[in-house]
Amino acid sequence: MTDKHTEKEARIAQAAKRALKEASERHAAAKPSDLPQELGGRDGPEPVRYGDWEKKGIASDF
Repeated sequence: MTDKHTEKEARIAQAAKRALKEASERHAAAKPSDLPQELGGRDGPEPVRYGDWEKKGIASDF
């Protein structure tokens, strides 16, 4: 491995550590959501994220 390649990997590793630290600080400072609990909603992954909704065997896309 060349010195140039090792320096690049070291810079990437340092940037990754900074990013993880910043993300953990943002996560710690985030306020909990005050949304009410959904009644009769779907179990499992959020349907908006995956693009379809299935309830009692009927699937609909939106």
